Amino acid sequence: MSLLARNTAAKLCGIATFTLLAAQAASAQQTEEQAARPTPANATVLQQIVVGAGVEKVAIDTPQSVTVVDQEELDLQQATTISEALQNVPGVNLSGSDRVLGQSLNIRGIGGPETGGEEGRIIINVDGVSKFFEQYRMGGLFTDPELFRRVEVLRGPASSTLYGSGALGGVVNFETKDASDFLQDGQIAALRLKSTYDSNPNGWLSSAILSYRPNEALEFLAAGNYRKADEYKTGGGFRVPGSDIEAPSGLVKGTAHFGENNEQTLRASYMHWQSDADDQYYNQTGVDDPITGGFGTVDRKVTDKTATITYENPATDNPWLDLRISASFSDTVNDQSNATLASLNRVFGYKTYQFNIQNTFDYIGENFENYLTIGSQTAHQERTTLRSTSGTHPQGTDFQTGVFAQSEFIWNDRLTLIGGVRLDFQKLEPTNIAGARVNEHTAFSPKIAAHYKINDTFAVFGSIAHTERVPTIDEVFDSSALTLSLEKEKSNNFEAGFSVSLNDIALPSDMLQFKATGFYNRVSDLITDNGRTANPRYTNTGEARIYGTEFELAYDAERFFANAAYTYTRGDDLTEGVPLETIAPHEFSATIGGRLPDQNLTFGWTARLVAAQKRTSGDPLGRQPTPSFQVHDAFLTWKPDEGTFKNFEASLRVDNIFDKDYREYLSGTPTKGRTFKVTLARQFGT
Repeated sequence: MSLLARNTAAKLCGIATFTLLAAQAASAQQTEEQAARPTPANATVLQQIVVGAGVEKVAIDTPQSVTVVDQEELDLQQATTISEALQNVPGVNLSGSDRVLGQSLNIRGIGGPETGGEEGRIIINVDGVSKFFEQYRMGGLFTDPELFRRVEVLRGPASSTLYGSGALGGVVNFETKDASDFLQDGQIAALRLKSTYDSNPNGWLSSAILSYRPNEALEFLAAGNYRKADEYKTGGGFRVPGSDIEAPSGLVKGTAHFGENNEQTLRASYMHWQSDADDQYYNQTGVDDPITGGFGTVDRKVTDKTATITYENPATDNPWLDLRISASFSDTVNDQSNATLASLNRVFGYKTYQFNIQNTFDYIGENFENYLTIGSQTAHQERTTLRSTSGTHPQGTDFQTGVFAQSEFIWNDRLTLIGGVRLDFQKLEPTNIAGARVNEHTAFSPKIAAHYKINDTFAVFGSIAHTERVPTIDEVFDSSALTLSLEKEKSNNFEAGFSVSLNDIALPSDMLQFKATGFYNRVSDLITDNGRTANPRYTNTGEARIYGTEFELAYDAERFFANAAYTYTRGDDLTEGVPLETIAPHEFSATIGGRLPDQNLTFGWTARLVAAQKRTSGDPLGRQPTPSFQVHDAFLTWKPDEGTFKNFEASLRVDNIFDKDYREYLSGTPTKGRTFKVTLARQFGT
């Protein structure tokens, strides 16, 4: 470990030790009555249940940085893109552009669409299905927020143990809607109709969801969405070309419960999203040139399909059985024609066949609990390029299989220790590439984490995680590369932090929570893209360090709520001695809102204050500095629970109230100007 890494780790441990001593002093003053207080009915965002980090727990009690965006938050945002849905998550930034086909995520300075392998540093799952897409100058998120009920963001490499090696940035889990989300007790069927108007760019969403539950053991859901929008305008009144969209999407899902107490579950679902537009700008991320790119236009039809079938058996009367098995299929196709550059008339395909199995063993004693989860994940990915004689975007298959084990030990409901290890094997096979041969790698991902509740108010936590990202098809088999000797990228990540939870502070049953996390990530053997004219194109020339802090604050009472987040991230390319260009500037975001329960009204104000980013590499072809900016939004929702308008919903939102003209540092296009959003929904049930 380097001297800087040791010093940073020592500082983080020092902070945690100081917090521990201070909290123990405060603990002596805490009464038994305070310790016995129940959790308030209105839970904060830090009280959201986390299901993707081992044993279910609330976000504030995890030794990892995790944020859950639930259905209520998605409804308040009236998000039209995934980046809008996640824009207030600390450590998460849009990388690419505000165009729907340019959506890509950056977590803690990792992730971007500039090269075909960048998507692999962040794992994206939809209902447990890993999404696979690696294409230059396009994003990798082809879906609609209207299909999902919650999004879970796990930041940092510690997630690699459960989800796969190479998650240097983290993992994003999308969970689709269920029929039970719309069926009240005793209802057999429900129909929900929804329509949203978006003034910029004159966009419309029409949505219909049919839920059916003939008995307690069966339920079905069918959802259809149609979203259409013109090219959006920036705060300066400039219309961004190639940002128009016409995208139908849908979801069908069936769930069956059976066995003793109906606790076994068999679930099957299929999700479909499609965009078909002519004269789209080829460069949807706009990295080379903020608007036109330089590659001209293309007719582009993008189709994304996700299918999965899952069996779950929690076996509540058997501590040795908590089984989950899933088989899935993902297929993304980008069909390009009539391109300005004839060489870009291609069909790009990405298929994934995946099989996962895991089981959790429970061992519970008088004052301790232990949950041991073991499992395996196997995936076969196919990357194809049709109607092309070019050697770029090489074709091939990527077979990966991994086994993992994670033990979560809880002592006296105070101390939680999590240890995990994962071993992955990868086999890359080229398809019709001269001079190429099979390439094999193994990857090792261990971690250890601890969380200690000093009392019901204070807690401290920390973790050490290692992961390795194996090279991708593009990095190994590119025609100007054939870099068959590429080494794995290796990441060592250290985290430490503390949390504070307070109840009944100013109002009955109110809650205040705060969580602070410091992290240090050292990446070696970084795979670098040297450009299309270089030979080899990809080399292990990089070493980087990324470190920073994340602060989250949440308050909730019956009639008032607020949350805030501050993110500071800094990164350096240690090989070249320049700042990393994938690091977003530090940012503060806050939401203040109120509720009028008798009138069924919720309203609020959201602000983002983003600093200037001046730490760039200085490369004239790289990312350029951006000035600071402030963006303010407001929202109002009305959901009557009785009377004539019961089952109606109405929402009004104004984004970028002051019509600010700005560009996110990691985005290649300016962002939307002032936008009014109006949503009306009605549900019918029997």
